[in-house]
Amino acid sequence: MNSPLTADRVTPLLRSSFGRTYRYSETCTSTQDQLLARDPEGTIAVCEEQSAGRGRRGRSWQSPPGRALLASILLRPPPSRTAAELTLVAGAVTAALIEEAIDAPVGIKWPNDVLIDGKKVAGVLAEQRDQALVLGIGVNVNQTSGELPGGARLDPTSLRVATGREWDRAELLSGLVFELEAAYLNWLEDGLSAVAAALAQRDVLRGRRVRVDAVTGTACGIDTDGALLLDTPTGTRSVVAGEVEIDW
Repeated sequence: MNSPLTADRVTPLLRSSFGRTYRYSETCTSTQDQLLARDPEGTIAVCEEQSAGRGRRGRSWQSPPGRALLASILLRPPPSRTAAELTLVAGAVTAALIEEAIDAPVGIKWPNDVLIDGKKVAGVLAEQRDQALVLGIGVNVNQTSGELPGGARLDPTSLRVATGREWDRAELLSGLVFELEAAYLNWLEDGLSAVAAALAQRDVLRGRRVRVDAVTGTACGIDTDGALLLDTPTGTRSVVAGEVEIDW
């Protein structure tokens, strides 16, 4: 189940135009660094172990070799489509894929965390690269509880911890890429409304009292531009970025 995600294993499973250029490394700093703005749209970079894997706000993403799904894809949406929106699109796709696989509810914590029972199983990071966006997705797949990092902002989990069995990472990657391309094309046409229902269904913050930097209120949804909506004493506030604090 921990066989490497080499091109000869993965590319025969791909069912979309994404991944026609497939870049594999055993180790790298981050899959985000393996893609260049001149690469063809849909180029995918994958590695087994990152020496400097990163998440939002400079946080690290840690995983033992061959246990997680660590992938980035280069996309060229028009300027009217933002990295924040793409992050949520990818989060919705990743959550749906995991939910179908494990047959249990999977939630999304704005802006980029995918959760099982309040524990982080996956994260998404979209970074601007000249005229392109590099979208990174990390999924904890076959880590045991002892292999998951301690001291994280959110308690971590993995598909293996959640289900008690190991998973084929190549099959998961193939499914993720297929669903991501379909969602990406819908997003280009319809914006974030293309995944609005999925986000509303999985939004773990909705109805909770939260604080985002200096703004406190009750989360009441995600706007069509990807902002978090907060019901505050002075009215509804739209928060486009920030650190969410919540009493679980």
